[in-house]
Amino acid sequence: MPDLGVDLGPVWLTLKLAGLVAVILVALATPLAWWLAHTRVRARPVIEAVTALPLVLPPTVLGFYILVLFAPDTALGGLWVRATGTTLTFSFTGLVLASMLYSLPFAVQPLQAAFEAVGRAPLEAAATLGAGPRDAFFSVAAPMALRGYLTALVLSFAHTVGEFGVVLMVGGNIPGKTRVLSIAIYEHVETLDYAGAQTLSAGLLVFSFVVLLAVYTLNRRAPGRALR
Repeated sequence: MPDLGVDLGPVWLTLKLAGLVAVILVALATPLAWWLAHTRVRARPVIEAVTALPLVLPPTVLGFYILVLFAPDTALGGLWVRATGTTLTFSFTGLVLASMLYSLPFAVQPLQAAFEAVGRAPLEAAATLGAGPRDAFFSVAAPMALRGYLTALVLSFAHTVGEFGVVLMVGGNIPGKTRVLSIAIYEHVETLDYAGAQTLSAGLLVFSFVVLLAVYTLNRRAPGRALR
């Protein structure tokens, strides 16, 4: 591998973080997106608003509240310390959990839109053929929502790659542990190493363009359905 003049450790750590977050988040977002797509309860707008908060909330604000939530003297943080002997703050596990909260709408919204597009008719047809709710979902709804799943995976991955405020607040800048790509770029600029910052930033720019191109290509035949 050619020497690019920069430490590639943050790149691999970022790819690992984004991959884990995308896969876990899409799996966990599926039941929530399914419920939002089919429920008629009056509280639905409230749940949708809470889910979409990371879209409008400044990352530093979200990161601050996550940092407080993960602190060792809280119920969640204390439970984690007693169970593992380590803290959620300034750890890779903490970054994964924080990134999942930060990227939640990028998984839920494409899936919700895809499930709404599927509608109830295919599920009712499957039910008349003897399929239970679980069978109908995995054999009918999930395959028909494949485009939504691909969009959710791509956007969740890309959004995690580019995050800065949340990872800085929760993980800090620990080499090999929490020093991800965006933090590395910031550090290069802070130390006036513009060449290193340029190399990493250019790579992130190209990556972002490719991601957007892939999303628009996936949704070319159904504009406006992937992410509302």
